[in-house]
Amino acid sequence: MNLRKIEKGVRLILEGIGEDPERPGLKDTPGRVARMYQEIFSGLETPTEEILKHIEGESHDELVLLKDIPFHSVCEHHLLPFIGRAHVAYIPGKGKIAGIGELARALEIFAKRPQVQERLTAQLVDMIMDKLKPKGAMVIIDAEHMCLSMRGIKKPGARTVTSAVRGLFRSKESTRQELLELIKNRD
Repeated sequence: MNLRKIEKGVRLILEGIGEDPERPGLKDTPGRVARMYQEIFSGLETPTEEILKHIEGESHDELVLLKDIPFHSVCEHHLLPFIGRAHVAYIPGKGKIAGIGELARALEIFAKRPQVQERLTAQLVDMIMDKLKPKGAMVIIDAEHMCLSMRGIKKPGARTVTSAVRGLFRSKESTRQELLELIKNRD
């Protein structure tokens, strides 16, 4: 990541909106923004081969659900955040399971890239299908987009929900319904 280029870009934005990038309150802003971008886009630096490793010697053949995973990402259209929760589920196949933390980590890595919610949802479910070879996988993401809340039609609180459904969750309605009931259950 080129922090100097980011700093130059932020200075240009400040000048473009009519601000003085040398005034005391803004003087260190380009550097702060560059370091922030390095953090919030750190997923760009993680190779996909390092995402979602399975646990050797462990097996399970029932539904696994990690729900209400908080996340934040940045919409690539306006470079504003979208913030929400994800629900990630799979039914292991051939005994391959992932550590629960690996599922959350995969979400985090993909979310720390310039994104659109639809792609984020599909990337995560496709990674699960590719790496774990489960009988099925499903990802649901529910998020508020600041580009919808702060600008344009200004609808704060509006939520976007996306889902990606693969394998048994797509072909067997009762399995999909079981998952949706588990997600709705707040106890």
